[in-house]
Amino acid sequence: MTARPSLVVVGNGMAGMRTVEELLALAPDLYDITVFGAEPHGNYNRIMLSPLLAGEKTVDEIMLNTPEWYRARGITLHMGDPVAAIDRRRRVVRAETGREVRYDRLLLATGSRPFIVPVPGHGLAGVIGFRDLADVDTMLAAARRGGAAVVIGGGLLGLEAACGLRQRGMRVTVLHLADALMNQQLDADAAALLKAELERKGVQLRLQAQTAALEGAGHVQQVRLADGEVLPADLVVMAAGVRPNIELAKAAGLRCERAILVDDTLQTYDPRVYAVGECVQHRAATFGMVAPLWEQARVCAAHLAQAGHLRFRQQPAPARLKVTGIDLYSVGQFGADDENDDLVLRDPRRGIYKRLVLSGGRLTGAVLYGDVGDGAWYAELIRSGADVRALRQQLLFGRPPDAEAA
Repeated sequence: MTARPSLVVVGNGMAGMRTVEELLALAPDLYDITVFGAEPHGNYNRIMLSPLLAGEKTVDEIMLNTPEWYRARGITLHMGDPVAAIDRRRRVVRAETGREVRYDRLLLATGSRPFIVPVPGHGLAGVIGFRDLADVDTMLAAARRGGAAVVIGGGLLGLEAACGLRQRGMRVTVLHLADALMNQQLDADAAALLKAELERKGVQLRLQAQTAALEGAGHVQQVRLADGEVLPADLVVMAAGVRPNIELAKAAGLRCERAILVDDTLQTYDPRVYAVGECVQHRAATFGMVAPLWEQARVCAAHLAQAGHLRFRQQPAPARLKVTGIDLYSVGQFGADDENDDLVLRDPRRGIYKRLVLSGGRLTGAVLYGDVGDGAWYAELIRSGADVRALRQQLLFGRPPDAEAA
C-alpha cells in the first residue's frame, strides 16, 4: 500500500484549521495530517475572546475543534509544541521539543502577535496583549482583584477589552492616539456616538493621548502620559494593533515583506509551502478580519486537494464591535472625496446614524450605528459593484422587498 503524502500544518488557529476542514470535505483521505499548535488547547474561536472576557461565553462554548475531533479524523495534533525551525531542503519541521516531522506539503498559519508599544516599562508584569486564552485568564484574575485597568488602543479589540473589563468591575481608561475612536473604520459622526455610549457605560476615554512610560516595581502600577498625567494601572492591555508572525518563515528563507508573500492560490515562492491567515501578504494587503481568512482557507484547501481552480480575490471585510448594547457596522471606503456622493440619515432620538458612500452609481462604503440590520446587504452591494442608482431614494432605508440579490 502506497503511503499517503504528508501535510504538516504549523499553527492550530482558526485560519489553519478552517483550511483543514475544507480540505477534509474535498479530499478526506488524501494526506496524513499533522498539526502543531503553540497553545495547550484544541482550536477555539478567537473572535469570541471578547464575549468570553465579558462573561457572555464559556471556554467550552468557543471551542471549535477539541482534541477528540482530531483523533476521530486521524489527525496528529501536537499541542503546546510550537515549531522552532523549517528545513526546506530536507522538507522537515522541527518543534521546540525536538520532534521532527517530514512534509510533502506545508501549511503555515502562524497568525500574528500583539504589537507591544516599546515604551519604558513595557516588560513589567501585568502588561499584556489581548490575543489568546492565557491573556483572558490574566485579565479575569486582575478583575477579581479589582482596581484600575488601562487599555492602550481605541480600535475594535481595545474597546472590546475595555468594555469586558468594565463589565467585570474594573475602573477602565482607554488611551488612543487619534482624535476619534476606531478611526480606521468609522467617520467622525459615528465615532462621536460611540464615544458617548462608552462613557455612559463607565469607560473613561483619553483621545490624542500618547503613552510615555509604564511604571512600577516589578509589576505595573501606573501609566505616565506624554503631557505629564499619571493614571493608576493594576493592568495594562496593549491593543495597538498586531504584527504578522513571520519569524519562522523568514528563517526558512521564504520571501516576506510585512508578511509571508503568497499568490492567488495562497502558495508561497516555494511551491510545496502554502500560508493562510494573518501571517500572509497578498499583493500589498495583510488581513485581520475573519471573512478574508475563510476565503483564503477555501481557496488554499482546493489547491491542496488538487482541485485548484479557485483564486483568492480581496473583498471589503466588515468591522463589527462585539459589545452588548452597541450596534455598529462598517464596511468599504468612506474617506472624504470630492467625487463621492454621501447619503446620510440621522435619528438622534433613537441613536441611529447611517452613512452610505456612492461613487459612479455604485456603493463603496457604509457606516451604520444603532441600526445595522442591512449591513450584510450593503456589504454585498459593495462586493458585487452593483449599480444602485435606481435604488438611491430608498437605499438608506434598507433593502426593498422586491430588490434582486446583488
